[in-house]
Amino acid sequence: PLVVITMLMVMSGTHSLRYFRLGTSDPGHEIPEFSSVGYVDSHPITTYDSVSRQKEPRAPWMAENLAPDHRERYTQLLRGWQQTFKAELKQLQRHYNHSGLHTYQRMTGCELLEDGSTTGFLQYAYDGKDFITFNKDTLCWMAVDNVAHITKQAWEANRHELQYQKNWLEEECIAWLKRFLEYGKDTLQRTEPPLVRVNHRETVPGITTLYCRAHGFYSPEISMIWMKNGEEIVQEMDYGDILPSGDGTYQTWVSADLDPQSSDVYSCHVEHCGVHTVLQGSQESGTMLLLMKAVAGFTVLAVALVGIGVPAWRRRPRGERHVEGS
Repeated sequence: PLVVITMLMVMSGTHSLRYFRLGTSDPGHEIPEFSSVGYVDSHPITTYDSVSRQKEPRAPWMAENLAPDHRERYTQLLRGWQQTFKAELKQLQRHYNHSGLHTYQRMTGCELLEDGSTTGFLQYAYDGKDFITFNKDTLCWMAVDNVAHITKQAWEANRHELQYQKNWLEEECIAWLKRFLEYGKDTLQRTEPPLVRVNHRETVPGITTLYCRAHGFYSPEISMIWMKNGEEIVQEMDYGDILPSGDGTYQTWVSADLDPQSSDVYSCHVEHCGVHTVLQGSQESGTMLLLMKAVAGFTVLAVALVGIGVPAWRRRPRGERHVEGS
């Protein structure tokens, strides 16, 4: 069991700890039968697969701080998970009457939000689709089909295991997350400002869309909006998810369509970690690289768009925007 420790550091932003496990029914040369990867935010911290059969640290600050007995203990646990995944995947294939290559996934973890509150999640997928999800508040599993309902009945019969999962999500996972954040604070508590680019293109015949893209930033919390003549145009914007770039930083975008026959001035406003800048560019080419100058207030990407004749266009409804952990 984990000894809960008191953290003296002051956390900023939202941080997450996630573990992804994947089992395959027909492993190949480059696809192991079972693999597991742990992440803090977008940073891989540990790995295990059925080929190496060893849990290994991925981040230098994990290697420096994890004791050898920790690796050995969790290596043994993951070897057990490997066998469990193999048995459960075979059982699902029998229930679905499937053969050949199929996948079974598990994602579990927790988040420590900026206001100090926490969340926890545990869910399974079969062939890349939701299969069953744990509700830690009701101690119930939510099944998506009849086969998942069989699993739900079996798992809900073990009340001790349900309570264990709730405690792990609400307490132990958060304690581990705080410990890992302390280990990697030089990396995880850093700030990297976004690199921002604005461009416009014809998305469909007669329709021109402005894109404001930010990449290379950390932490993932960022605000990006388009404004027209100094006013926000919420209903006319589309947002991309905040996605990991693969190098420990994040990327995202926001877009807006141009009004027809207008002399309106559009500006993309970006704010990240309290750092405010002004970026200005010309419209001489399809892609505008913007120069940065620090000022007080929002980051502003000012783009004057005068007299561009395009027809009127109504945006599709604005979708939910969120941060992805893998």
